[in-house]
Amino acid sequence: DYELCEEWGHLYPVPREELISLHREHLLHLLEIGDMEKALQLLQRIEDPGICLAISEQSLDQHPNLAASHFLADYLTAHFYANLTTARRNEIQALYMGSKVLLTLPELSRVSYFHLSSRPLLMLEQLLMNMKVDWLAVAVQTLHQLLAGQEISFTVEDIDNLLSKYAEKALNFPFALKEKRS
Repeated sequence: DYELCEEWGHLYPVPREELISLHREHLLHLLEIGDMEKALQLLQRIEDPGICLAISEQSLDQHPNLAASHFLADYLTAHFYANLTTARRNEIQALYMGSKVLLTLPELSRVSYFHLSSRPLLMLEQLLMNMKVDWLAVAVQTLHQLLAGQEISFTVEDIDNLLSKYAEKALNFPFALKEKRS
């Protein structure tokens, strides 16, 4: 049905907002069923970059599943980086990094951390508090690789400070040792 509507749009003038809505719904459908290749082909078929940007951003704002969010954040960063405001860039890059970290976690556990996908530092803190040290190690390594040469709202030093803070708390003893009297 989407493809028929798309063909119809080539034959007859369709208002811009309706065209954006059609392509957004088609894109979200393809991403929902996991067909990233067709989703990419759909975005490449759209000739007007403004419409393509609007479709991609609106789709991302619909908070699709993890793989779709990762795909859209990657696409927006790769193709429309210069067209985004600094705040929006940081938001999309944080979502990209957070979704990448989520993809490193065991599949059954991802749903517990999905709400933190746009806040990678908070996700690290949650992993620390839940004592998921093995998962945290992989997440930190992934973020270190992603942050190399990136401009984003947090840095490798912020990650290191977070880890240091919790390491210090782990070493604090809430009681004083009593001296033995002879």
